[in-house]
Amino acid sequence: MAVLVGKKAPGFTAAAVLGCGTIVDDFNLAKRTQGKYVALVFYPLDFTFVCPTELVALDHRLEAFQERGVEVLAISVDSQFTHAAWRNTPVEQGGIGPVRFTLVADVSHAIVRDYDVEVEGACVAYRGTFLIDRQGVVRHQVVNDLPLGRNMDELIRMVDALQFFEAHGEVCPAGWNKGKKGMRADAEGISNYLRENSVEL
Repeated sequence: MAVLVGKKAPGFTAAAVLGCGTIVDDFNLAKRTQGKYVALVFYPLDFTFVCPTELVALDHRLEAFQERGVEVLAISVDSQFTHAAWRNTPVEQGGIGPVRFTLVADVSHAIVRDYDVEVEGACVAYRGTFLIDRQGVVRHQVVNDLPLGRNMDELIRMVDALQFFEAHGEVCPAGWNKGKKGMRADAEGISNYLRENSVEL
């Protein structure tokens, strides 16, 4: 499994279903997300089981991502037409309904391979999540096995942590949440932080 953190996020152009339901053949990552943070969420397949719970959870939190300037993209190896059919299937029937973020179609598997999240022998993607900053650099990466659904609130927390660091230059200790103190990344900073907060860790 490749570690992409600290590296330029692999670019791509692919067919996609936009959040408004429009199908496009040439969704380009760099052009569509220029100057934005990106939450790139890989999932195994449309019309499966854990996957709709994750994408519905993403849609329920879309305003929180948008408030933070984050473009949400979900990717699987399904076609844009299967994505569209899944969006047109009500949640109560196992679909995802009209989610408001882009669904990218990686039928060639080129994107899942570039991000190194393809399940060997199964030809689907692991549940890979990548947070990309405004310069196109991967800042956070986590990959779950197929049975393990993700916590989308944790992805929001990572966005908050990155933006806090960018704004204040302080690092975010274990369990940090928005509104809590950060700390300076030096010996005095860690000593002061642990003196005041170690019991709560």
